Amino acid sequence: MTRSNCCSTIRLLALAILVLVPSSWAQAQAQQRPPILEQIAKTYGLDSYGKIEAIRYTWNGEIPGVFKLAHAWEWEPKTGKVSYEGKDKDGKPVKVTYISSQLNSQPDKVKNEIAPAFVNDNYWLLFPFHAYWDTSATVTDQGMHKLPIGTGSARLVSVKYPEEAGGYTPGDTWNLYVNKSNRVQQMVYHRGGPKKPSVVIATWAGYKKAGPLVISTEHRGTADGKPLHIFLSDVSVKLTGSNTWIKAQ
Repeated sequence: MTRSNCCSTIRLLALAILVLVPSSWAQAQAQQRPPILEQIAKTYGLDSYGKIEAIRYTWNGEIPGVFKLAHAWEWEPKTGKVSYEGKDKDGKPVKVTYISSQLNSQPDKVKNEIAPAFVNDNYWLLFPFHAYWDTSATVTDQGMHKLPIGTGSARLVSVKYPEEAGGYTPGDTWNLYVNKSNRVQQMVYHRGGPKKPSVVIATWAGYKKAGPLVISTEHRGTADGKPLHIFLSDVSVKLTGSNTWIKAQ
């Protein structure tokens, strides 16, 4: 999932603001949306998010025969500091640290490749929070619907971003299928722009607790009909006032 350089920069800067405790304006906007949205965010640890000093995780993604990637991140939500470790297109090791609010001063490789990857991976890590924070999105509670994968049904909560801005790419729709515990069980992502993949269908499983946060670490499904596997490994958090990393389990 990639975007234009300009949009990548704008969205990353917006993300750096949104990952902090939401402003009173954002909270007021959120109150106008379906109550289920806040209930979902609270299930994932919204009330304790302000205690998070740093998050460490590795995003792993694979479509057989298309790509296989691993991005290791260490991120400080309050300062916007992002540290990345992975490989470039030629397979050479890459290590980068930057401050999201200073992204414009970074090399093109950081602005055009690493920063967009951070936004993508962070949405997989914390989308229930982003859905709550991204007040430009239109959220609708559509009641019970059949699950897109397998049998059974769940509550469908649709998060639709405007065409001009917001979210991972403008015009995106994230359809969340939520169980009785207010956890996302499955998801259907419809891209708003022309880039591929256009449709991603995935499970949300492998739930673990990292300090006060609840994280889905296992996603299996399809991207435009091709088998997709995304999983998060080595997830841990550091709480304010502590130097100890708490491993997800």
